[in-house]
Amino acid sequence: MGIGELDREAHVPQGRPEGNGAAAPPRTLAEALRARGDEGLAALLRARPDLLSPVPNDLTQLATRAGTRGSVVRALERLDRFALQTAEALAVAPDPAPYPVLLALLTGDEGDAEIEAALPGAVALLREQALVWGEDERLRLVRTARELLAPSPQHPSPTGLGPTVAEATSGMSPGRVQELLAAAGLPATHDPVSAVAVLTELFTDRTRMGALLDTAPPEALAVLDRLVWGPPYGEVTADPAPPVRWLRDRGLLLPVSPRTMVLPREVALHLRGGRAHRHPEPVPPRPAVLREYRAQVVDSAAAGQAYAALATVEELLKSWDRGGPPVLRAGGLAVRDLKRTAAALDVTEPVAAFWLELCHGAGLLASDGEADERYAPTPAYDDWLDLPPAERWARLVTAWLTATRTSGLVGGQDARGRTLSALGPDLDRAPAPEVRRRVLTLLAALPPGSAADPETVLARLAWERPLRSAGAAAAAAGAPADATGPTGGTGAGRPGGPGGRQQGTYGSGGHGAPSYGTGSYGPGGPAPDLRARIARWTLEEAELLGITGRGALSTAARALLNLPLDEAWDPTGHAGEVELSVAAERAAELLAPLLPEPVDHVLLQADLTAVAPGPLLRPLADALAVLADVESKGGATVYRFTPGSVRRALDTGRTASDLHDFLAAHSRTPVPQPLAYLIDDVARKHGHLRVGAASAYVRCDDDALLGEILADRRSASLRLRRLAPTVLAAQVDPAGLLDGLRALGYAPAAESAEGDVLITRADAYRTPARTAPVPVPDGPPAPDATLLGAAVRAIRAGDRAATAVRKEPAAPAPAAAGALPRTSAAETLATVQAAALTGSAVWIGYVNAEGAASQRVIAPVRVEGGFVTGYDHTADEVRTYPLHRITGVAELADDQV
Repeated sequence: MGIGELDREAHVPQGRPEGNGAAAPPRTLAEALRARGDEGLAALLRARPDLLSPVPNDLTQLATRAGTRGSVVRALERLDRFALQTAEALAVAPDPAPYPVLLALLTGDEGDAEIEAALPGAVALLREQALVWGEDERLRLVRTARELLAPSPQHPSPTGLGPTVAEATSGMSPGRVQELLAAAGLPATHDPVSAVAVLTELFTDRTRMGALLDTAPPEALAVLDRLVWGPPYGEVTADPAPPVRWLRDRGLLLPVSPRTMVLPREVALHLRGGRAHRHPEPVPPRPAVLREYRAQVVDSAAAGQAYAALATVEELLKSWDRGGPPVLRAGGLAVRDLKRTAAALDVTEPVAAFWLELCHGAGLLASDGEADERYAPTPAYDDWLDLPPAERWARLVTAWLTATRTSGLVGGQDARGRTLSALGPDLDRAPAPEVRRRVLTLLAALPPGSAADPETVLARLAWERPLRSAGAAAAAAGAPADATGPTGGTGAGRPGGPGGRQQGTYGSGGHGAPSYGTGSYGPGGPAPDLRARIARWTLEEAELLGITGRGALSTAARALLNLPLDEAWDPTGHAGEVELSVAAERAAELLAPLLPEPVDHVLLQADLTAVAPGPLLRPLADALAVLADVESKGGATVYRFTPGSVRRALDTGRTASDLHDFLAAHSRTPVPQPLAYLIDDVARKHGHLRVGAASAYVRCDDDALLGEILADRRSASLRLRRLAPTVLAAQVDPAGLLDGLRALGYAPAAESAEGDVLITRADAYRTPARTAPVPVPDGPPAPDATLLGAAVRAIRAGDRAATAVRKEPAAPAPAAAGALPRTSAAETLATVQAAALTGSAVWIGYVNAEGAASQRVIAPVRVEGGFVTGYDHTADEVRTYPLHRITGVAELADDQV
């Protein structure tokens, strides 16, 4: 919508006194914005940050941008249900609409105290966001919003209303209009316009309309009952039934095509008792309490889950220490690798995908970037392991709160029908961080220790963002949405409407969400139930992370959200602005005392097992994980010592005496004799055979042992041959030879080219340094106070420059409206020099180096060297301009100086 259309959007109300200091009502949206204070402009820019990209030059440009389709769609998407219902009611009301008319559309004939109390706030919200302007006597919905929300055959209104009598009869012949008057018992008129006015007056007169309907056959009233709440269109046959003919003859149904009839808006409003919506919702639904627990029980359960989350992440990444699964060519993890990961963690595949995405989002897991690309832990994982447990938990939950990658989508399909894989592309959903934070804030609205009913939480989210919660399906999740929605509704004959397509949802109570475009609400529109799905996943993931315990928000999570710790929180309020890192530190401090203290010992048993009675200290846990295999987990972890695990420890460079000393130092029980024998036996054989690279070779000082290997039929796959009495050559690589000999029961050691034993480490492989994935923003970022203040000052200054009254030169040259001032170089120099001497401001036209032209108001302070330096009121700072780029200059009128 252009500036001219904005100017034509309103006219000066008649009969309003403008003298005696009374301000004239605004004629355009720009004038309404101009009448606002700085706080009002800042509130608009805060609510609609897309208007700041870039900062408008003046208020007229701001008003123009606020009326563009894309910006209006984004603003409508962020309205709550009642504010949206208010805008929908204005879209079907006369333009402009007095406040009492709007109130009557929402309350109906019977009235509603809750609506009467909530409506001023909804109108104020629409005004603040520049979707509605004008005083209460003449409320105007921005033209673009009216076009989006007003009923039409292509885009039915959520109100379920159809066109007005004037709109429905616009293509009707004058004779047919007169027939309608005669059938309704009205006198004929001289022209169609007055005839439509008389018919409209009948339909809006409750008494006369009631008398007309009293004469209607019962079957005709049944037809009206099916259409009254929408859809208002119905398809009829060439020879309609008598009840339909009775309605058609009296204008209670009007034809829009040879086979389609529509219920006029005035008739529907009469049948509804004046109400535009079947179920107005002025009060947001409150989450209900499902169960109640003591706060200590909730915190203890959450702490247990938090510790389990840390253990799961460590187990996952430790299993990939030597390199994880390969990366698919299209990116992501193969389905079979996800199944293996789920089996290793003993969880379901969706839960495994969640842990993988959490590690990836926290920067602990990434691809190595090699030619044969694989996943592996990053160097940040080692730094993360060195943190205290509570701080590790805080790092994970802050990454989860801000991440836009949504693991719940794994296994679904993208727009091209391809399966979405874990760690792959196309998993970002911009609304995810907002939904997660809102869900947790709603849980905080309940008394401490209370678990919420998930369905009531979803109902509240749907009320807060109805368009985003039940919208058209396109950009975020897949196939484009139908602009008019599914077929539905029942008309006078059979279901349908214009073109055979009708929106049944809109007629079922006004809860549907209209599609404002050809496939979605606007750029980046989410899937139909995406917010609800993310909310359900949030409840499950919060429990896995220990943010909630038994469904109730923990004390540490309240600190993370910067909410009160010991009382319910009003979800309509906002927490104070605070850095997330600061809140995370506070949450970690509250969680730390609840986590189990790590222990520094184990209990060795005669059956070659060790029992850890609690979480082990990091060095002890790492060393024991190399020396033994985990057999079972739980409150106490059981480790099993095997020849393979002992050999693994010897491969790291430790000797048998080192292992004996380690176990004696960290066991509260004596080292069992079977375990000591196992270590000595494996150590005696370890390194007796040496494997190196020829293709691969085996050497040993005991030629009888090499002869034994050659004679073993199981070694045939290694294709060994004797090169010397103490050397065997193989046709496989050294790693394969090592594995083959170990499978035969030997304990070979790898050696370097110099003949030294190679020491291996289980955690030797890491990716290069990687940064965590950057969340995808959900629209422009919210501006801070500094940016808002600077933007408001710039817009005000630009508006003063654009609206300032200039003195006309003695012989003004003809110029187009809005053109830059034109003066000769000598006149320009003389004017700015005079302004610098007198300290007055002037209006200039300026063209920058890129050729962009602008108008500015400056107060020159110095003119020298071909430049003028002065205070630029438009930019609110001192600037220097080349004189040759100033197209012209004019003095300001006396009352503008």
